Amino acid sequence: MNDSDFLTYIVEQLADLPGVQAVALGGSRGQGTERPDRDWDLAIYYRDAFNPQELRDLGWKGEVSEIGGWGGGVFNGGAWLRVDGRSVDVHYRDLESIDHEMEETMAGRFRVEPLMFHLAGVPTYLVIAELALGQVLRGDLPNPAYPPRLRERAPQVWWDRADQLFYYAKSSYAAQSRFAQCVGMVVQAASCAAHAVLAARGEWITNEKSLLARADLLELDQILTIAQPSAVKLEEIVDHARDLCLASLTIAG
Repeated sequence: MNDSDFLTYIVEQLADLPGVQAVALGGSRGQGTERPDRDWDLAIYYRDAFNPQELRDLGWKGEVSEIGGWGGGVFNGGAWLRVDGRSVDVHYRDLESIDHEMEETMAGRFRVEPLMFHLAGVPTYLVIAELALGQVLRGDLPNPAYPPRLRERAPQVWWDRADQLFYYAKSSYAAQSRFAQCVGMVVQAASCAAHAVLAARGEWITNEKSLLARADLLELDQILTIAQPSAVKLEEIVDHARDLCLASLTIAG
């Protein structure tokens, strides 16, 4: 199948699953910025209940999690599949949860939840960002603009997290020449700062792959190249990284 036929096929299969009310294409393909080798990211939106066994019964190879199998929170499970030679990620999205997070996001409130493969964790408004950036292929879903209250409040929340991480990286890890832990925490802090920058600009983002680049923080790569397992050098990189992040945030808003 060509890509167009493939997408039609897989969306029809997902839309027909019991309980599914909408299907959306996300990731780089949903935004039209994909490379030919990129995965296909699809979200199925259900209300009240969805049984992952219905997805398994389609017979596609791969791993299908239970509801809540990817940590519990708003990113509440999904599947990694191979369909017609293509890698497909299917995400479960509970419309009751979406309704709640929409209300919270519009009011500028959110939580940061831990999630595998995310250095800073994921803000609960991620599921609202998906609605804003993805393509709805079946059903009806809202397409929210970036809320003024979120733009007002989120930058400070993210910067407070970043600043605490920078402080701890310097006082507890750099001061003791704990190289790996210091560098790791600096990168985590910079990721939080990057979220602050994008929130200050009123820009949605749905994952961390392009987070530092979009926040104009790629200079962090050069800063980290001078890192050495000595207290003086490590304290220096913490300070330089923090200064870089704060400058970007100041420009953003």
